[in-house]
Amino acid sequence: MGVMNVATYAFQMVAARALGPQDYGAFAALMNLMMIVSVMSLALQATAARRISSEPDDVAGIERATLRLTYRLAIVLGAVMLALTPLIDLVLRLDNLASAAVIGLVAVPLTVMGGQAGVLQGERRWSSLAMVYVAAGVPRLLVGGALVLWQPSELSAMLGVALGAVVPVLVGSVALRRGRPSGAAGDEPRLGSLLGEVARSSQALLAFFALGNIDVIVARNVLDSHDAGLYAAGLIMTKAVLFLPQFVVVIAFPSMSTPHERQRALGRGLAAVFGIGAAATLGTFLLPGLAMIFVGGSAYSEIESHLWLFAVLGTILSMLQLLVYAVLAGQGRRSVYAPWAGLAAVVALGLLCHQPTTLLAVVVSVDALLLVSLIAVSLYLARAMTPPKDATAGANTV
Repeated sequence: MGVMNVATYAFQMVAARALGPQDYGAFAALMNLMMIVSVMSLALQATAARRISSEPDDVAGIERATLRLTYRLAIVLGAVMLALTPLIDLVLRLDNLASAAVIGLVAVPLTVMGGQAGVLQGERRWSSLAMVYVAAGVPRLLVGGALVLWQPSELSAMLGVALGAVVPVLVGSVALRRGRPSGAAGDEPRLGSLLGEVARSSQALLAFFALGNIDVIVARNVLDSHDAGLYAAGLIMTKAVLFLPQFVVVIAFPSMSTPHERQRALGRGLAAVFGIGAAATLGTFLLPGLAMIFVGGSAYSEIESHLWLFAVLGTILSMLQLLVYAVLAGQGRRSVYAPWAGLAAVVALGLLCHQPTTLLAVVVSVDALLLVSLIAVSLYLARAMTPPKDATAGANTV
């Protein structure tokens, strides 16, 4: 995951330098939309990993059902996003239907990768899962970087992303064939049951990713192209700090699915994520000039003094991400409404902003308030709902 995140971050740096503020603003908006589309992929991964972890005797059946559902949802999602191409072009103010259409193409392999990764994660096949993650990052850097340097445009950058998205699917297919559980062992869950859980997980993850990515879309609509590009460049730092501790979520998720371990896993996970984010924020504050090299260089120097705030935002979002996965691990159903409220506040207040710094202050403030609220609620409920050692764990409605 470290290799994947470094490669993805490096690709963002190459794109920012090659495209310049105006074109990079359009590319960043497309990438943020792609992250929202990836909700289906992450929901499939979370569902498969949780099912396999909690029902180890039915691994083979769960794998077959998950992959069958994954392929169907990938085709449907890709078709829907292609149909929405004109709307994407209009909302993101791209004036380029081809760039908008790439989202539909990327959605298919991205969704398939999620189902594959969930099976590998649930089966604790860490080396195979690691190869999938590496394949998700390195080809994007190599192929996408080459294309954007050859033909600097948001379309070239997005085509590089689309081509790179195929590679982890190929790697995942090979890994699953080589380690497939034997024959007919294990009951196969009904697709309707899996689909219901995927839908619930998608809602929770959509709330989080919409909250974490809506600000760049707001920026495209309230700021001029130059300022929107500056804001998007600052979000490179945010995304770096957000994804740096992502491995904590992967490792903690199985433990958060177990009632006896939930409270300790959540507390340790939050502490680990906060420590990593605090170190990144301190480094950015003390060495803003060095941090600018990794954001995009002198073309974005106007945001140098505010880079540490973008790092703070990334820390807040990474902690919110862990809390959302804690909800999924415990099969909670009500806590997801808080991120939706935060999203509404960011949109409503963000539309009143006319400077990048003002928009950043609004987003940091809303997300920080949401984080404090969810931490208090999550730790209270984790403590209150920890059953006796001989109790049977069940789904909750929190």
